[in-house]
Amino acid sequence: MDRDFFILKSENNARMAYNEQLADNIREAIADLPHVEEKHMFGGVCFMVNGKMCVGVVKDEMMCRIDPDIYANLLEKEACSEMLFTGRPMRGFVYVDESAWTSKRELKYWINLCLDYNHKAKATVKTKKQKPE
Repeated sequence: MDRDFFILKSENNARMAYNEQLADNIREAIADLPHVEEKHMFGGVCFMVNGKMCVGVVKDEMMCRIDPDIYANLLEKEACSEMLFTGRPMRGFVYVDESAWTSKRELKYWINLCLDYNHKAKATVKTKKQKPE
């Protein structure tokens, strides 16, 4: 499969590369939703829906925030793996490799899992960084 990668620089000038074609496909699938925002994080792009992390692209994989109640079942799928952050699994977040979304219908399946949970998910509370005195 021919991949289109997008390279950008983050706020700290670190280079990030991710599958731009996948990001475009996700953008197209959620284009009609209100309150969608793109943020660059995890070395890729994340689509926030209603102020909450929902779905994204990290390198060549789709990052999905799904219902923790179905997390273990989804991990049994061959194309699905734990999202590790600082060496620890993030329950409710999975990576899905390209073998699981070879058609629009399959891509929509994973996006719908993310959107279904988004209504129940809690937004991350932002903490204010204290300024040194």
